[in-house]
Amino acid sequence: MSDIIQLLPDSVANQIAAGEVVQRPASAVKELIENAIDAGADKIQLIVKDAGKSLIQVIDNGCGMSGTDARMSFERHATSKIKKAEDLFAIRTMGFRGEAMASIAAIAQVELKTRRHEDELGTQIFIEASEVMKQEPCSAVAGTSISVKNLFYNIPARRNFLKSNPVEMRHIIDEFQRISLAHPEVFFTLHHDGQEVYHLPATTLKQRVIHLFGNNYNQRLVPVEEDTTIINLRGFVGKPEFAKRTRGEQFFFVNNRFIKDPYLNHAILTAFEELLPDDTYPLYVLFIDIDPSKIDINVHPTKTEIKYQDEKAIYAIIRSAVKRSLGRYNITPSLDFDQENSIEHLITPTPFDQIVAPVIAFNPDFNPFSKDRELPFLRDTGGSRSNPNRINPIANNWDTLYEISKKDTNTQHEIHVEETVAVNDQEIAKSTDRQFFQVHNRFIMSQIKSGFMLISQQAAHERILYERFLQQLQNHSGVSQQSLFPQSLTLNGADFELLRELMPDIRALGFDIREFGKNTVVVEGIPADLNNVGEHELLERLLEGFKNNLSILKLDKRDNLARSLARNAAIKAGTKLSSEEMNQLTDQLFACQMPNVALNGKSVISTFTLNELIERFEK
Repeated sequence: MSDIIQLLPDSVANQIAAGEVVQRPASAVKELIENAIDAGADKIQLIVKDAGKSLIQVIDNGCGMSGTDARMSFERHATSKIKKAEDLFAIRTMGFRGEAMASIAAIAQVELKTRRHEDELGTQIFIEASEVMKQEPCSAVAGTSISVKNLFYNIPARRNFLKSNPVEMRHIIDEFQRISLAHPEVFFTLHHDGQEVYHLPATTLKQRVIHLFGNNYNQRLVPVEEDTTIINLRGFVGKPEFAKRTRGEQFFFVNNRFIKDPYLNHAILTAFEELLPDDTYPLYVLFIDIDPSKIDINVHPTKTEIKYQDEKAIYAIIRSAVKRSLGRYNITPSLDFDQENSIEHLITPTPFDQIVAPVIAFNPDFNPFSKDRELPFLRDTGGSRSNPNRINPIANNWDTLYEISKKDTNTQHEIHVEETVAVNDQEIAKSTDRQFFQVHNRFIMSQIKSGFMLISQQAAHERILYERFLQQLQNHSGVSQQSLFPQSLTLNGADFELLRELMPDIRALGFDIREFGKNTVVVEGIPADLNNVGEHELLERLLEGFKNNLSILKLDKRDNLARSLARNAAIKAGTKLSSEEMNQLTDQLFACQMPNVALNGKSVISTFTLNELIERFEK
């Protein structure tokens, strides 16, 4: 029997390695920019087309390469960063494995132009699928320009797995933000399809954060600084009131290298204990400077995982440093019994002659039973009045649940319940007078034939809005309420690309939005039934909710959008409702297709039978 084990050709081996190193265009962007930084560049330009599928070009003013080095840079395991195994524990550069350039050249068409500052001529190289097509001297500026064209052109299966251009562009922006945060002393620009997305001059770390995420971040940052014998820590954390529902703005850097570490992330969250709202995450941009001999970064080809010699000590240092910074800048609450507003001062009685009687104002024409009374947050604007297919949850919805027979007498009308309805296998009948009571401004209680029911008002309104928004997305029937003064909103690059991707569906919901310059949109109208919510707050929360659902639930785009908007626009627990508002909310809830299921999968309605109550008191 002949031998069957053979050595793979270099081109095949490079394509296999590319599967780990270059997973998408953003991976190539990361490797090329890190090489430019290692070359000592203080000016780096990134140019992409079709979200990196057609072109990724990185231009830097670094040290450049000789003709021999330029050719060697595309060989496997060829690097200038290390020479022996011991060097792995003294690494200060971004790259060291010598795999990236060979992997990129194996799956794309690459053009390289480079010149050292002391040379008169540079070198130009063309490579396709690991094969050098041409190498010749050329005229070039000092530094390096490398163009990666038609990524994965020779691996159609990998190219088909790439997402849409907005999604891939968001990944590129994420990588660009991480590298530019780690090197605020470097001038960066990013152009996509001929438009400048970022223009970041060399500056301080705080200004770099503001340039990337917006001017409003100037008031959100709390500085953190701690020097110990184990690590030196510096950077910023965000104030608790600005925490978001997604983890997008959380950055850990070890020796200026971006890392992902759930353990250290937990140290930050424990420092914010009792300061954060539920299911929210703080902003932080933290840099750890540590002796390279005490860490191992050769864990994964992407180099985003690190092993530490003393992980517990680093955890404790980060936690205490963040907690101390929050306390130092008066973020954490404190009690001072020596102040004037101490408890004794607060309970001092007011003199009788200083008591002012309250003034009660009322409208003599107000009629709480008027049918024309309109409640803004419960209005249905699912379509025009002329549309016969428009669903109106308020009108006649209880007809599907029960039948009412009326008996006229000389003095009054008596209303009798003839039939009950089953909601999630529970009998719910209409009481004689349809009285509703609000419990702790959170639940709506009503008597039914078999006992009583409780409705979560927030979950109910979320369900109503969710089904309404889904129908508007399908029919493009959202109605817009024009703003008296259009509002401009500036987003960070990733959120702006996300908004551009969602723009057709957002407009179908009733938003009137248009692009206005770099990363800026103008909001001229919002859905008519949400006119009690601010444009800025509503749009920002909509994008945050969409990203949160995308990372956790993996929802369909339209379903995700309807769910996010419903949760942000619904009335919240703690909102006081009038009898008419509770009535309308209940009407609309039972007109839904799934009235008893909340958006989180839990129940909207709970019923308690009379027998259960009797048993509780007879035990």
